[in-house]
Amino acid sequence: MSVRSIRVKAVLGSAGLLIATASAAAAVPASAATQGAESTYIVLYRDGASSAGAAATVSNAGGTLVANYWQIGVVIARSSDPNFAATVQQDGNVAGAASTDGFATQVSDVMDDSGPVDVPIPAPAPGNDPLSGLQWDMNQIDAPQAHAITGGSPDVVVGDIDTGLDFTHPDLAPNVDFADSVSCIGGAPDTNPAAWMDDNGHGTHTAGIIAAAQNGIGIVGVAPNVKLAGIKAGDAAGFFFPEAVVCAFMWAGTHHINITNNSYFADPWLFNCRNDPGQRAIWEAERRAIRFAQSQGTLVVAAEGNQADDLSHPTVDATSPDNTTPVTREITNACAVVPVEVPGVVGVTATGNLREKSFYSSFGISTADVAAPGGDSVLQRTAAAPNGRVLSTWPASLINHCRRQVFDGTATYCYLQGTSMASPHAAGVAALLESATGLTGGALAAALQQATNPIPCPSDTSAYAFFPALDGGAPQTCQGGVGQNSWYGSGEVDALKAVQ
Repeated sequence: MSVRSIRVKAVLGSAGLLIATASAAAAVPASAATQGAESTYIVLYRDGASSAGAAATVSNAGGTLVANYWQIGVVIARSSDPNFAATVQQDGNVAGAASTDGFATQVSDVMDDSGPVDVPIPAPAPGNDPLSGLQWDMNQIDAPQAHAITGGSPDVVVGDIDTGLDFTHPDLAPNVDFADSVSCIGGAPDTNPAAWMDDNGHGTHTAGIIAAAQNGIGIVGVAPNVKLAGIKAGDAAGFFFPEAVVCAFMWAGTHHINITNNSYFADPWLFNCRNDPGQRAIWEAERRAIRFAQSQGTLVVAAEGNQADDLSHPTVDATSPDNTTPVTREITNACAVVPVEVPGVVGVTATGNLREKSFYSSFGISTADVAAPGGDSVLQRTAAAPNGRVLSTWPASLINHCRRQVFDGTATYCYLQGTSMASPHAAGVAALLESATGLTGGALAAALQQATNPIPCPSDTSAYAFFPALDGGAPQTCQGGVGQNSWYGSGEVDALKAVQ
């Protein structure tokens, strides 16, 4: 995630998403006199219970139905009645309900001002695009060598669940899959391209890493021939609300998206605790949606996070919720990060240009599956990476939001760092691998972990002593051996190994 905390064609009916909307006013609840601002709610049905009657249940509780994801027993509703959650749970089929307002994780770049703002542009190697000489990250994972064999298949679609993407960017436009792109803001899909246009920049950056076209313009992505579906779940401010996350994975599953990249943390907190009554419904709804996408063959790839936390041994969450006032709380393994800690999700840690773990990257022996370039502007600036960051596509309309920007005479690009940048590298390699082998889902995840270059735990971690975990201040330590450890998983992804 380039996030401080790392913190989507509609199909209706039985074969796809069942989206129920209400244009008529809901019945006025008895507590109307105490109504306030309208809020969005996740309504979780019990395992095996049908949500077919959700419209009446929600209306009787004083709300309006937004979407009914019957496949997983999750309903999105809105209500201005402060008693809505309690009232709707009086239906015996409902296991829980929670407001999602005030619970969001905002994406933002890992900030520091070290390193040059302007980087000289070296001449690209013959046959490469003009800014390829700045892509140390692609060289590090042998992407140019892989492209000599294949740039991937246009039959493979990578859904970038992010802040949308700029489909007008000339390095992305050739690969944008309009039919499978959508906005999930609000909890129900909107396929109008204007709705899923990137208004933050983060999604355009991650999309370029995955599949910027090899077209004589700017940069080249890991898999420059595959298709990109923009699945907008993050808003202009970079917040990913639970209803949008649920919608995004349901869209991916019903549209049989091959791979999703997830460079964010899902709500409500950095660590979501299943035993917390205020978080349980949201926690379970998000997991059901992810499991549904996986059951349809979608490989879910996710960023590990930028807190320098050991996710396998959490002790404190001191940064959530980060859009209001953080509340420090002690946590255990009953609390998990979504989506990276959902079973079957490929967790990605970040490396810099020295092939060492980035100073900010979170990790964990039970969560880190592979590593990929995310940048490191503090410990790993080199001649090839003078500012340590990763260059990728950026919306021209938002160029003032990028401090380290590049213009190649045709389009705009931006340098960022974070596990947000690492995850799309891994998703791109997975797309090359699926293109070459036809593997999907769990088999694809296993093959991805084999298409790596193992990196052992370092013998000296003293450089990381200056970057303890942001939550709790624990020192960064590496656990495990060469083939599997908490910092690099099975190793750093290698695009050439994926296609050989």
